[in-house]
Amino acid sequence: MKKVAVVGSFVVDLMARADHLPEPGETVMGGYFKAGPGGKGSNQAVAAQRAGCDLTFSTKIGKDAFSRIALESFRQNKMGLEYVFQTNDAPTGAALITVDQNTSQNEIVVVLGACSTFSSEDLAKLDKALDGCEYLLLQLEINTDATMRLVDMAWEKNIKVILNPAPVQEIPDELYKKLYLVTPNEVEARILTGVECDTEKGCSDAARAFFEKGVQNVILTLGKRGVYVTDGKSSAWLENYDVPVLDTTGAGDAFNGGLLAGLSQEMDLWAAAAYGNVVSNLAVTRLGTAPAMPHKEEIDRFIKDNGIQLDCRNEK
Repeated sequence: MKKVAVVGSFVVDLMARADHLPEPGETVMGGYFKAGPGGKGSNQAVAAQRAGCDLTFSTKIGKDAFSRIALESFRQNKMGLEYVFQTNDAPTGAALITVDQNTSQNEIVVVLGACSTFSSEDLAKLDKALDGCEYLLLQLEINTDATMRLVDMAWEKNIKVILNPAPVQEIPDELYKKLYLVTPNEVEARILTGVECDTEKGCSDAARAFFEKGVQNVILTLGKRGVYVTDGKSSAWLENYDVPVLDTTGAGDAFNGGLLAGLSQEMDLWAAAAYGNVVSNLAVTRLGTAPAMPHKEEIDRFIKDNGIQLDCRNEK
């Protein structure tokens, strides 16, 4: 099994379900509320850990009531706390999530808090922790200077960097050239490349735009339409499975964590993407983000019961 790492955000998800998403200025009555662990970095780390990883995880939280939710979640999921940094200077992050209980679509506002205060001292502690890692999974939900430094650290150690570019923001050209893989959803891909991903040709054109920036591999997560995977020579379109969809909030995080777990288990990119797609499909059948992530036994049983072949590439 290959050693892997996730560095990213933790926030407390404050999730409400309602008959429809509110319009600007509208107040709607909710029918369900839950507060629980979330944040893209944490969600992806929990998904990877549950799916079977030799994982190093790092995030940053405050010293407040919300931090207790973080620490309890990490303990329950048997995740090490050595690189969970705490600060008095900022609160633990929070996300306000509204879910349409009829369509499962959502709207999210994230306040990063402590996640946006990774310091040079924090990164110095992480430097040794990355030794021996094969892959590093990052998002854009911590301070940008820390993300850039982490990419450089991984590059110097020959670690393959996977970037989930969310929440979407401008990415410096020099960062793209150091990425093994980028995993945007269709909105993020359109913003970053200017290409609509509403057809297979559009997905191929968006991927080509990333290749021109220097990225080695591209995976586009497309919601109901599945997942598009390409290395520029081969490609695959992974369709979703017939599962009862309850909450899509953590679907992308589930995919990225499952993908990392597959790579940790020494799968190639194609099999790992198919594995991540199974993880994502299982996660949307449950409420919440981190608590919805499936365990390895469930994933393996779903693969077996559905006769899923993980080798999915199509030669061009």
